[in-house]
Amino acid sequence: MSVTLEKPVTKGSAKGHPTGGADLGQGVSGEAKRLAAAILEVLAGARTPTEAATALGLSVPRYYQVESRALRGFLAACAPQPKGRVRSPQSEVTALRDENQRLQREVLRQQALVRAAQRTVGWTPAAAAAATKNAGKKTRRRRLARALSIATRLQQTPDPVAATAVPTTQETVA
Repeated sequence: MSVTLEKPVTKGSAKGHPTGGADLGQGVSGEAKRLAAAILEVLAGARTPTEAATALGLSVPRYYQVESRALRGFLAACAPQPKGRVRSPQSEVTALRDENQRLQREVLRQQALVRAAQRTVGWTPAAAAAATKNAGKKTRRRRLARALSIATRLQQTPDPVAATAVPTTQETVA
């Protein structure tokens, strides 16, 4: 009895990516492909780091820096990913803004229901009634009759005829 431990080869994974690296390297520059191939050759033992650095036109210390960065990326890609949707700070802000708007609409709805219930019962609070009655309106001054306002103005201004009149004899004697 033979037991195979290999996974069956499928046409694609659950996310729609073909298995086996069929699309590996698509959308990547030629320089990146050359660096990756050289690093894999060194890690497999087909080349020495000095040979790879020479082939890439890099110094040996620079090659080691590039290799270290590539290995960090490899390890980061191998780390387990959280399942499901990951919330970014931007999506969190959007969700909070939507909830805020929903709650504001709910408050307005509840206030309208309270007003309707108050009207049904026939009760309106005095402070609320006064506030809604004069809300957004200027206080109007009581209007005077036009004749009264003109009379008041005439009484306040000095009479030009009386100021230029010749004094009477009795005023001069005194």
